[in-house]
Amino acid sequence: MIRRANIAGAGIGGLTAALALAQQGIKVCVFEQAPALGEVGAGLQLSPNAMKVLTHLGLGEPLQQVAFAPELARIKDGITGRDLVRLPLKDQCEAVYGAPYLHVHRADLHEILENAARQLGVQIKTGSTVTGYTTSGLRVDGNEEQADLNIGADGIRSAITAQMHPKFAPRFTGQLAWRGTVPTANLPDGLIPPDATVWVGRGAHVVTYYLRGGSLVNFVAVEERDDWQNPSWRERGDPADLLARFAGWHGDLQTLFEAVDATYLWALFDRPQLPNWSDGTTGLLGDACHPTLPLMAQGAALAIEDACVLAGCASRSVSDVAAALEQYTRLRKPRATQLQARARRNAVLFHLDGPFQGAVPRLKLSIAGHLPDRLGLRPFDSIYGYDATQLPE
Repeated sequence: MIRRANIAGAGIGGLTAALALAQQGIKVCVFEQAPALGEVGAGLQLSPNAMKVLTHLGLGEPLQQVAFAPELARIKDGITGRDLVRLPLKDQCEAVYGAPYLHVHRADLHEILENAARQLGVQIKTGSTVTGYTTSGLRVDGNEEQADLNIGADGIRSAITAQMHPKFAPRFTGQLAWRGTVPTANLPDGLIPPDATVWVGRGAHVVTYYLRGGSLVNFVAVEERDDWQNPSWRERGDPADLLARFAGWHGDLQTLFEAVDATYLWALFDRPQLPNWSDGTTGLLGDACHPTLPLMAQGAALAIEDACVLAGCASRSVSDVAAALEQYTRLRKPRATQLQARARRNAVLFHLDGPFQGAVPRLKLSIAGHLPDRLGLRPFDSIYGYDATQLPE
């Protein structure tokens, strides 16, 4: 029987797993290397598939109170500002998938998860470095912390993954993301549409959307660049460099970037597909096993789904942890692999790659622009319609 679980990493995936397991009466301890919990200011998108899990865990209402619900999903030409694709989100997601599409500040989601986990007795030990695992626990600061179930949710540079799969090191994708937020009060009224907007251009793209009820504008600007390979989310960038990189882009983006006081740089890494996600009683979750480029807005959602499915498999197979983790991998790996591939393809689409000024992706966007009237959100059914709270029999 699973009485105790150890988790390496107190990010979104790790805390979601901690909460899901604790709700089953399992004693959970989370080990986090950082000296204190907290997330750098940035947003993330919680599509209906993620919200189904978070609502199932009892977090739907507190998230609604701090989130922003976008009206549309848009793809715009980054130079002219012309709409290329428009998809309804706010009303359609609830009607079609039974869950909302929300934008939240990462720190707000992190705090909500942490508070809910602590209320159920989850221990969160900061300043604790996980260096690997044994047959019966995690190696933390030179000691073995034993548990029935051990989870590596320690990100792209996971020590658990490095031990389990030493030949599958992360690889730089040649893309760099600038991230940050700007108070809406510092911008002209209506400058940024109340939507999940992707601005596409040659060799780069920008994502904009609102957070905290519309009081903040979040931006993620991704460019193709090979001189920065730091995977940390906490490295400061120079707002003047950001503005210079996107010189010539649409005036609304220029105005937004002129108002930026602080931005963070984040080199985007990928990883070859792992042959397995578990070894005995130790399993992997989120970026530790399937890092996903932020080009489908599904990285956090996949980690949240992982946590729910892993907890569900653990509850079904309480006497055989290794079998539970193998089932979890069978259920999750095909979906994660598929969405990783879709995110990679979006890099070609959003960056208008290819000859003749990206003629092929421009044609694809032109065709896509005519589909919503006929298909609505149906092309996203396999993503948004997925329900991790319902395990197959």
